[in-house]
Amino acid sequence: MANIYSENTQEIIDLAAYAESHAKIDPALYSKWDVKRGLRDQTGKGVLTGLTHISDVRANKIVDGVQVPIDGELFYRGYNIRDLVNGFSADNRFGYEEVTYLLLFDKLPNEEELTKFKNLLSFYRSLPTSFVRDIIMKAPSRDMMNTLARSVLTLYSYDEKDDDISIPNVLRQSLQLISLFPLLSVYGYQAYRHYHDNKSLYIHSPKENLSTAENILRILRPDKSYTPLEARILDVALVLHMEHGGGNNSTFTTHVVTSTHTDTYSAIAAALGSLKGPRHGGANLKVVDMIADMKKEIKDWKDEDEVSAYLRKLLRGEAFDHQGLIYGMGHAVYSTSDPRELIFKEYVEKLSKEKGLSEEFELYSLIEKLGPKIISQERHMFKGVCCNVDFYSGFVYEMLGIPKELFTPMFAVARIVGWSAHRIEELSNNGKIIRPAYKPVITDEQYVALSNR
Repeated sequence: MANIYSENTQEIIDLAAYAESHAKIDPALYSKWDVKRGLRDQTGKGVLTGLTHISDVRANKIVDGVQVPIDGELFYRGYNIRDLVNGFSADNRFGYEEVTYLLLFDKLPNEEELTKFKNLLSFYRSLPTSFVRDIIMKAPSRDMMNTLARSVLTLYSYDEKDDDISIPNVLRQSLQLISLFPLLSVYGYQAYRHYHDNKSLYIHSPKENLSTAENILRILRPDKSYTPLEARILDVALVLHMEHGGGNNSTFTTHVVTSTHTDTYSAIAAALGSLKGPRHGGANLKVVDMIADMKKEIKDWKDEDEVSAYLRKLLRGEAFDHQGLIYGMGHAVYSTSDPRELIFKEYVEKLSKEKGLSEEFELYSLIEKLGPKIISQERHMFKGVCCNVDFYSGFVYEMLGIPKELFTPMFAVARIVGWSAHRIEELSNNGKIIRPAYKPVITDEQYVALSNR
């Protein structure tokens, strides 16, 4: 296969250039036909395509008939995300399982319900016999999101009710996937690390009485150890990434694919493919790489002028990956602040002190302070720019010793909960298959016989 590709390299390049040139569409036509590119208008506001009872993302309000930006707010089933985090944190409890229950069943569980639900997740937290040996250990991929998607699709073969889309069966499948995502992600990484990097292989089993966050750290680390603060912060990270409305790309993908009445495994694999992209779930990895480059280029991390100069180079495409972006800055909805980032930052600071990385935290904070101002000076913006949750999440994962290969899978471990809730919502309402329109901008051509071309 490799020889075929190498022999045709120039041919492929030429064909690709031809295909690309004929794939381009005059940008003026989008305005002419009032096409909402990216399903958003020119101000960035999303086109209304559905209704949801699962979460609410708020970034503005109407004052005297005029829409004005406000500090961002996020509600899960009507509950403010800050109140949820403060609630379980005040009780010194882990919140992932409790908030999962809320998103799936539209109610906060009492103690008995929460205990039963934790036991249910623990029951499902085991892979089919020999799955690790026969599936995960075979042909491990260098990309853990692809590994995760392959594992999800393979689980279809182990399910006797694979295509049953009744709500009880879909809920059962969802609970299994929610429970198994940490294992599929970490075990996939361990296999890759062993076969491609010649590292020692260890497959730790999860413990029944531990939270999801604790089990992730337990099965990831060689000695299975972790501090209480590490587990608490990972738990908060999972809760903050669980859900973010029906319009984000991966959740909308879940709705689109679910609307065809396909099986749960296919729908979730499609969502994983969406989340993998650097414009979505892969953004935190870009932030970490950007900061690493910045550290090499800047002599004094506390010098605002020096940091500002680097940020301007980023926006002008003169630094890092030359894409003209400050990663972790800006959001499709929020303009004043991202509530997840504000909540997360409080915990990030605590962890940076425990890890002796306060100077790194101060650099992140300085970028957060300077970034929006510089972007507004360098760009013509339709709305304000704020730091988003991805800005700090990669830094947290680094401090927790989570390898870069697992940054996006950790996002998936959280977001599988939201995807599951939205899949159940889509099926429960039995809506039409989702099919937006595309305007054809082609001219009719007369067929020419092969001999005359």
